[in-house]
Amino acid sequence: KQPAAHSDKPHHGKPPYLLADHRNISLESIDCRTVFVSNTEVIRGTMKKSLLALASGAVILGAAEFVMMGILPDIARSLGVSIPEAGHLISAYALGVCFGAPLTVLVARTRPLKHILLALTGLIILGNACAALSPNYWTLLAMRFVSGLPHGAFFGVGAIVAERVADIFASNGFTVFLFDALRPTPELSFAIRELKCHSGVVVTASHNPKEYNGYKVYGADGCQITLEAAEKILAAIEKIDCFDDVRLADFDAAAAAGRIVTIDEKCLDDFVQAVYDQRVGDGAGIDALKLVYTPLNGTGLECVKKLLKKLGVTHVTVVPEQEKPDGDFPTCPYPNPEIREAMQKGLELCDKVRPDLLLGTDPDCDRCGTAVPDGKGGYRLITGNEMGIILLDYICRTRLAQGTMPADPVAVTTIVSTDMAAPVAKKYGVELRRTLTGFKFIGEQIGKLEAEGRPERYIFGFEESYGYLSGGHVRDKDAVNATLLVCEAAAWYAQQGKTLLDAIEALYREFGYYRNALCSFAFEGESGMHTMQELMKKLRANAPEDIAGYKVESVVDYDTDGTGLPRANVLEYHLDGGHKLMVRPSGTEPKIKVYLSAVGDSEAAADAVNAALAKAAADMMKA
Repeated sequence: KQPAAHSDKPHHGKPPYLLADHRNISLESIDCRTVFVSNTEVIRGTMKKSLLALASGAVILGAAEFVMMGILPDIARSLGVSIPEAGHLISAYALGVCFGAPLTVLVARTRPLKHILLALTGLIILGNACAALSPNYWTLLAMRFVSGLPHGAFFGVGAIVAERVADIFASNGFTVFLFDALRPTPELSFAIRELKCHSGVVVTASHNPKEYNGYKVYGADGCQITLEAAEKILAAIEKIDCFDDVRLADFDAAAAAGRIVTIDEKCLDDFVQAVYDQRVGDGAGIDALKLVYTPLNGTGLECVKKLLKKLGVTHVTVVPEQEKPDGDFPTCPYPNPEIREAMQKGLELCDKVRPDLLLGTDPDCDRCGTAVPDGKGGYRLITGNEMGIILLDYICRTRLAQGTMPADPVAVTTIVSTDMAAPVAKKYGVELRRTLTGFKFIGEQIGKLEAEGRPERYIFGFEESYGYLSGGHVRDKDAVNATLLVCEAAAWYAQQGKTLLDAIEALYREFGYYRNALCSFAFEGESGMHTMQELMKKLRANAPEDIAGYKVESVVDYDTDGTGLPRANVLEYHLDGGHKLMVRPSGTEPKIKVYLSAVGDSEAAADAVNAALAKAAADMMKA
């Protein structure tokens, strides 16, 4: 389009377009002054738009980076890369944005809104181009077109941390055995002993929300490390500069050199066989059991199904919403079988399937929860203490009947578990040992019996928090082993036309209604920890004379008194009538836990005592 010749006025408005058929235009006919002035104004206008677009792009970029950095762990988990690697990928995009913004806006000559959109299009293209330099880019590209990868499964944060742990051990001269997929915590305990390792590490949030994902350490005996060992490790950690002193090996190179060895399916099969070998009864009627099972989106599905197949239990319905591994735990943010909400989906399925048992294992498969028909058309959850008593009684009576009870048998439980274990053990001539809270202390007792050359004396261990173990194949609570015992006991009672609820009711009538409850009091933040410490100091300085109207007959302070156990921040109040209240700050959460124990002639009477004790505990926990 040719402007008018010899114009004395600058050409305002739209600039002249030089995109027509230039072969028919004579350069001599163009007013160079007009072209020059017009292009100068074009550049000025374009620069204004460029600055506007660049500012808008910067705001958008800042907001996007803020959001992306906030969800960086989730991005890393979804990609199956480490958090620093995910950060590098985001930075690569940012680099593309920085260089792409001025370039794209300078070639655009449209209104600001379209200008910004065109600029952002260019940023995406250039961001991808820069990010393509990262080896993780192609993983990201593939993830855009692939859905259904299990969130928080082996391709998640746990896998990343596990590989880094393997890197560090390998770089320090260790041979590392690394599981090739999600595996239950008790299998790690089994593998340490089976492979004759010096130690073991499992990355897990256990029965807690995903934010509690942590690093659990085991010793050569397959037990979680003791307090003394933990203190030594912590002291070593504090001497390390996390930037300069951490050795890292190239994972692939270490694997090729044999320093990192993959643990295959055989280990799982051997573990399940070791559990199967712990059978107590003859298996009569077990194949008739009808089960609903939930792994709570965790690791239990494969190993529990393998065990049930060996036992001959074929009528198994798995809760579909909780079948596949999913670290987000979409149906129950707190995937603890102690909590009714975690078992709710299973209970709902029971109403449709009408099984003999509902079994639920927590995500790392070391705790096991159970529900049984209540005789009224519904299902009743069995508490950890109740199941511990049912299994202790079943093991003792069955082994005595079959002639397999060892001389001087030993059962082990914890100081916060039910006092009902004492009269049951006494009935069968079993020595009952109590340890501090934590199954590592029960495992420690198994090790002591083994050191004495009498490992067969150990027949059973349990804790109130749904942990059970009947053999020395592992040194930690084992929900696969618990599944075996619960199925055996349920089948034995079914042969007599009874349920596990009938079993615990009969035991209550024989030994008294020992009822237990737990109150947890949360104290968040740094000030919360200070509050917890001050509360424990106050209770030690001013011991109550009575609690809920019941006289305090004696007080045991596990931090100072000669209990024969390691020192612990626990206070135990023995009350008139055989009741008890214990106060213990949690070792893993910002909480003080108060354990209530009451005994009565009926369930209602014992529960009424616990209700009064719970109210008194709430008053005690007021800062």
